[in-house]
Amino acid sequence: MRVRFFILAAVLACQPAVAYAQGTVPAPGQPILSAQSRLLPVLAQNGMVSSQERRASEIGVEILRRGGNAVDAAVATGFALAVTLPRAGNLGGGGFMLVHLAKTGETIAIDYREIAPAAATRDMFLDSKGDPDPEKSRDSGLSVGVPGTVRGLALAHEKYGSGKFTLANLIEPAARLAREGIPVEEDLADSLPAATAKFAKFPASAAIFLKDGKALPRGDRLVQSDLATTLEAIRQQGPETFYAGRIASQIAKSVRDAGGVMTEADLAAYKPVLRPVVRGSYRGYEIASMPPPSSGGVHLVQILNILEGFDLKSMGAGSAAHLHTLAEAMKPAYADRATFLGDPDRVKIPVKGLTSKKYAEAQRAGIDPLRARKAEALKSGDPLPYESDQTTHFSVVDREGNAVSNTYTLNFSYGMGMVAAGTGVLMNNEMDDFSAKTGAQNAYGLVGGDTNSVAPGARPLSSMTPTFLFRNGKLVMVTGSPGGSRIITTVLQVITNVVDFGMNIAEAVAAPRIHHQWKPDAVLIETGLSPDSLRILTDRGHEVRLGTTSGSANSILITPEGITGASDPRQRGTAAAGY
Repeated sequence: MRVRFFILAAVLACQPAVAYAQGTVPAPGQPILSAQSRLLPVLAQNGMVSSQERRASEIGVEILRRGGNAVDAAVATGFALAVTLPRAGNLGGGGFMLVHLAKTGETIAIDYREIAPAAATRDMFLDSKGDPDPEKSRDSGLSVGVPGTVRGLALAHEKYGSGKFTLANLIEPAARLAREGIPVEEDLADSLPAATAKFAKFPASAAIFLKDGKALPRGDRLVQSDLATTLEAIRQQGPETFYAGRIASQIAKSVRDAGGVMTEADLAAYKPVLRPVVRGSYRGYEIASMPPPSSGGVHLVQILNILEGFDLKSMGAGSAAHLHTLAEAMKPAYADRATFLGDPDRVKIPVKGLTSKKYAEAQRAGIDPLRARKAEALKSGDPLPYESDQTTHFSVVDREGNAVSNTYTLNFSYGMGMVAAGTGVLMNNEMDDFSAKTGAQNAYGLVGGDTNSVAPGARPLSSMTPTFLFRNGKLVMVTGSPGGSRIITTVLQVITNVVDFGMNIAEAVAAPRIHHQWKPDAVLIETGLSPDSLRILTDRGHEVRLGTTSGSANSILITPEGITGASDPRQRGTAAAGY
């Protein structure tokens, strides 16, 4: 059967033939529905990959077509994104993967989050006055966590792959693209200029991404020879070659030269972890999402539990009542995040209490349907009695119903901008996700607590929320998103758009989104919502901040018609591919 690749497009209902073309999607945040037009998802019968970059989606779906399963396709897509989406796809970062196995009904959470080097200290990001120093936690070698992506993807392949492809097979397309180069277009051309100043600080980065001191221009070609050599080494010698020997030595030296404390021993000691999935339910659907050290699954379930007591459908999508209820349900979850969440290997997290329906009832009772609560009036709750930008996300489903939801990151776009000399590997600045000091805000404005303090070997708290939705035990949706602190609320709204408002997956992904994270005390709203709704929100006491684009929720929905997929139109070059 011929493979078909589509870029998400706005399609007029009256057209005799559906046309899929890049660049025809609505502008970010613009209205997507009218009486004459609607967004349509990609439809496939055998398998689907939805990612933030077209070539990576094509590579993944080709693996499916050749008999690989969802994990095989996800691993190939993950390595490909390290080449084709270098601002977020990575070897030098880390992330989280959910795997669903259709035959057994099992869902597995793979934590390959970065960890703090052994020499990391609690106060390493404070200045001489004891105040947080963002330059240390974001722009120096101290900001680099020990990367987990290579061992994480390799573990997924080893334990859950189909057995039809070696890891070398799955890495080969990425190595080839790195060696041959890719055109500077779409998201790559959009994002490179903003990172020029970061690249200029590091000769190894400048040699790859700059030309005459400026970002590679649109239409040029990005060749990553050192990265191709690194990928070839992993192909030929296995994932351990990344964590020991020449590559590890070059990574550790580059980090130390930039002021960091990472050693080769830190890299050798890194291990991904299998963790119990966070589970919940919403209006008859079952939720499976990522556990700590991601806060995503816990607070997704917590907010859905609060919302379950409101009739969102009767409010109407985008109405003032709907938006007000969303914002008020988000606030207590983010207040709890600051108090209770951290690395589960270091602190006890009341997951059962935070995701309890009874706890949600108590939080729901505090919501005034006509008035916004001030952040100062909201403290973290007491879940204990109930104890009985830049990241990227891709979703995969195969013909057997196996699925992968994967979110991984370098933290900022292109991480700290430093390529480890001789490796081609961009390094993360993920250590900023720790709390430099209790009560201090990180780059995304998230308030941190003692449970997320820096410690040797600790994993920083994350908002990444790879998620599955089930109905009567059958897989219905695969979703997730980048977006820093907005990841949780992005995934939340994709789910409620489908469940409460009956949107197809393309509509659910493209619909304008809002976000409230307790502090700062403001509701962030994408353009495209009714001015009347925004005026009413202001009248109810909300501080409305307009214009923030939120996430890239590349998602898949399984319907009676087949597997439907949507890539997010908020970035150029995204693609859902099916066959």
